Amino acid sequence: MIGDTAAVGIGAVVGALCRHEIGKIAHRKIAQDPKRWSYLNWHTACINICGSHILGFLAGIPIATPVRDSSPNSLKSDRFIQSISPRTRLLAAVGFCGSFTTFSTYSVEVLGFLSKGETLRAISYIAANNIGGIGAAYAGFNVAKRIIG
Repeated sequence: MIGDTAAVGIGAVVGALCRHEIGKIAHRKIAQDPKRWSYLNWHTACINICGSHILGFLAGIPIATPVRDSSPNSLKSDRFIQSISPRTRLLAAVGFCGSFTTFSTYSVEVLGFLSKGETLRAISYIAANNIGGIGAAYAGFNVAKRIIG
């Protein structure tokens, strides 16, 4: 139990740090050129889409079942990934993806667009996040299935 909690915590710290650093880089790049101000906050959509892809990939990998096989070929496989442990899934899916992607930030950003009267921008942002996120999750799931077979 404590090991599972620690795995989620470690994944969450790494995911939050990655998100923070991507945000800093995006803001720095946008601040360098006033023509880029219209792209402010779109890094959240990119993070959510990438996180959806990662989470979809993880969802496509079966959870390992402990098997005791002492045969010499038991560790050999022609596949890169066959399965992941439940704890690894907790670390990567719940911890990392849970803190890396942010629906709450996305929601506040949509409200910000709407409060400024930027309805079309809000709708396009909603579409990019939802369609892009679902599409990326679907792609990640299929990539995992192709790798595993």
